[in-house]
Amino acid sequence: MTGTMRAAVLDAPGPAEALQIRELPIPEPRPGWVLIRVEAFGLNRSELHTRLGLAQGVTFPRVLGIEATGVVAAAPGGEFPVDQQVAALMGGMGRTFDGGYAEYTCVPASSVVAFRSDLDWATLGAVPEMLQTAHGSLTVGLDAQPGQSLLIRGGTSSIGMAAAILAKDRALTVLSTTRRPEKAAALEEIGVDHAIFDDGRIEPAVRALLPDGVDLALELVGTPTLPDTLRATRRHGVVCFTGMLSNVWSVRDF
Repeated sequence: MTGTMRAAVLDAPGPAEALQIRELPIPEPRPGWVLIRVEAFGLNRSELHTRLGLAQGVTFPRVLGIEATGVVAAAPGGEFPVDQQVAALMGGMGRTFDGGYAEYTCVPASSVVAFRSDLDWATLGAVPEMLQTAHGSLTVGLDAQPGQSLLIRGGTSSIGMAAAILAKDRALTVLSTTRRPEKAAALEEIGVDHAIFDDGRIEPAVRALLPDGVDLALELVGTPTLPDTLRATRRHGVVCFTGMLSNVWSVRDF
């Protein structure tokens, strides 16, 4: 395929204005790679980390975007038919090679998932990274089982909301935090059993509900709240550190 495409290019870490829309050649897929015509892509905190210069292993200039949804434009290895709906995510997208902030993206076939859906592209674009992160945290990270209790620290984030819905589908009792009391209703609407106001120390509120602490905890805020999340978890419980909403990378005097 020949021609050009629009893409958001980052030449070096910097403010949002450092992202520039440019015309680039449409990538040429080699065997084992898939060229995708991008219909929608999600925005992730990972890309903010890259833009701010906090991510490792990134070379510039770079088209950001660790995920994208669209249709197959070409697959020289025959892994997918042309026009197949697909989602692509991770595997180096937007870091070691150009990602989804473009009209086309070329990614390894191993990073591509085929699907069929009548949902609009704006909805589909928000699904891949959010859903696989929430699902992976509950399954690989926490091995969540029906009847267990789960604390979600950072519950009104997109990952937190997705994790709560998946956890309720697995018959868990869900406690979820918010720093804004007016958002408690949004948590309750998706089935959260206990919405907890997070003033920086939630252990007392959690143990008022569950004196021994929660069985499982999903940490989405980061290292500043991790010690308190650990204190809210029962002995032999499991904590999965998934999110870094705080941009702080270490725990003081851990």
